[in-house]
Parts: sequence; C-alpha cells; structure tokens
Amino acid sequence: MKTKITATDFFLGILAVMLIGVSFYQTWLGLQQIFGGSSFVIALVLSLILLFLLWQIRRAKIHGQPPSSLGWIYFFFASFCFIANFNALYTRFMRTDIYTTELRSVNEKFSALETDVESKLNYSVPDAKTRQAIRSELNLLKIQISDPKNVGIGPEARQIIARIEKMIGKKVTPLTPISETPDGYADLADRMEEQIVQMVYNLTPEEKNLMSDINSASLRWNKEIQNLLQMNPDVINLMAQGQIDKSLTEYNRLGTKAESILGKDKLKFEPTHSETQEVGKIGYAFSHAIKNFGMFQLVVLAGCILLDFGIMFIILLMPAENNRNAGNSSESIFTSKRSGKTII
Repeated sequence: MKTKITATDFFLGILAVMLIGVSFYQTWLGLQQIFGGSSFVIALVLSLILLFLLWQIRRAKIHGQPPSSLGWIYFFFASFCFIANFNALYTRFMRTDIYTTELRSVNEKFSALETDVESKLNYSVPDAKTRQAIRSELNLLKIQISDPKNVGIGPEARQIIARIEKMIGKKVTPLTPISETPDGYADLADRMEEQIVQMVYNLTPEEKNLMSDINSASLRWNKEIQNLLQMNPDVINLMAQGQIDKSLTEYNRLGTKAESILGKDKLKFEPTHSETQEVGKIGYAFSHAIKNFGMFQLVVLAGCILLDFGIMFIILLMPAENNRNAGNSSESIFTSKRSGKTII
C-alpha cells in the first residue's frame, strides 16, 4: 500500500505543531506555580499527548469511525493546558493593571478614612465642604513649605495661608523653622498644620494626634504611590506588592486606632487586606477575570480556546479527501486512506 503526505496533511501538521507548541510554552509557565521545575516535563507530556490524539482523531475520521470518544479524551487533557494557558497569559498581560488598580485603591482608602474620621470629630468650621477645602489647602501648604526650590513660608505659602484664613475666619500666625535644613522645614510644616487644625477642630490631644497621623500618612502614600505609578511596568511589577503591603499595614493600624479613640458607636472600622499576593496563581487569574470580565478577558479566553481546541475543531469539521484511485490508497501523518463516503 503506497503512502504519501497530502497538502491537507502537511497544512494540518504545521498548524498543529505551531498551536500546540505555543500552548506547551504557556502551559509550562502556567504550571510553575504548582509544580515548579517539573512543570516543563508535565507540559511536554501533555503537548505530546495532544498531538498524538489529534493524529488519531484525523485517522478515525478518514476511516469513517466515530471520533467522539477520542474527542472527549482530547478535551480532558487539553483542559489542563487551557487552565495553565489562561493563568500564564492573563497574569502576564494583566499584572501591571492589577497592581496599578490596587495602588490607586489604597489612596482612595486613606482619603475615605480621613474624611470619615473628620466627620466624627467636633469642629469649629461647621461646613464639611469648607473643612475639606481647608484640608486640601493645608496639604498644599505642607508641600510648599518643604519644597526644596522655595522652602519656608515664602510668597506661595503666604497665598495659601491667606486662602485658609478666609475660610476659617481667623488669622494664622506664620511660624519660623528651628533650622534651615530639610528636617527643620519639615518640622515647620508639621507645626503649621497643628496650628491650623487646632483652629478648625475642637480636639482632644489624642484626636489631634490621630488626625495628624492620618493626614500625614494620606499625603505621604499619595505622593509615593503617584511616583511609583509613573515608573515603567517592570518597575511597577517589581515594587508594587511591597508598597501595597506596607501602605495597607499602616492604613489598618490607623483605622484601628481611630476606632479605639472615637469608639465603635461613632466609627466602625473593618481592616482590609490585599489579594494581590495571589497574582500568578491559577485561582486568582480566573476569579479576577470573572469579577472584571470585559473585552480583554474575552480576548484572552478566546486565545486560549484557539491554542488548545482550535486545531481539533478544524479536524472534526473539515471534510476528508476521498481519492479512491484503483490500487492507490493514500495515508499520511494525519490520515490513512479509506473507502466509503466522506464523514463530515
């Protein structure tokens, strides 16, 4: 019996090797979290099994045999590759987005805590919007006083103080630095903040320290996170987890402290924890994709289906050649010639 490789066989063979080859690499990456160094061998075995099953499915179709049982076996093994592929691809392309979203949410948490605590205090300025505007101006004042280009209470700082005085309805006393050093001007900024806060709120010493700590932490983390978000993705991916962990640790500490000082009847605080430590794990990839399902998640899902199941669907749906020349039965790496009607 003569054998030959047809054009269809050659095309299917090249396509199968390309798709399964890419699937092999992504499966290797996706399984590293679970199997470590053994993931290479596991991915290789799975890929070879898939190639063998594709060949068997093609032969079954050519010989007019039902390929459904082989298809289910292929689906079983390909499912492992699909899960690993999705984890690898989704983590690779979404890692930076996940981290930047979490970093921005930290800033929002500090701002919300700051606003929530302020709303529970006694204050001399009754309007909440005015108090928020004063806080914004106060943050600008602290930045301006410590600005290396124009340290101290210069013209810009005096303009900010004038706006604050207008909102408070009281005069603010410009203070002097204890020394003309960065630490001296940082101390000046803190003392100016303390003076203005005392004019806005009727605070106990504990409440005053609490507000100062929350405001300072909110300002510091907003600045550090914004600086990090301006870095390139590789730097964000490298440093984000550490920043998230440190910032949330301080956030939880200040929230718990606020609850203790103000009382649970005024402020009920629930500590928060980040799930970004799970980035790269299979469970996190799927749960994050489901919660944030959109066009990108759909593209990744479609790509993984194409890698692992596309070639099988092509083989199952395409018609087989029916060349029954006398004394000539064709057979190939995917097919062996059969007689009878073509099964689609």
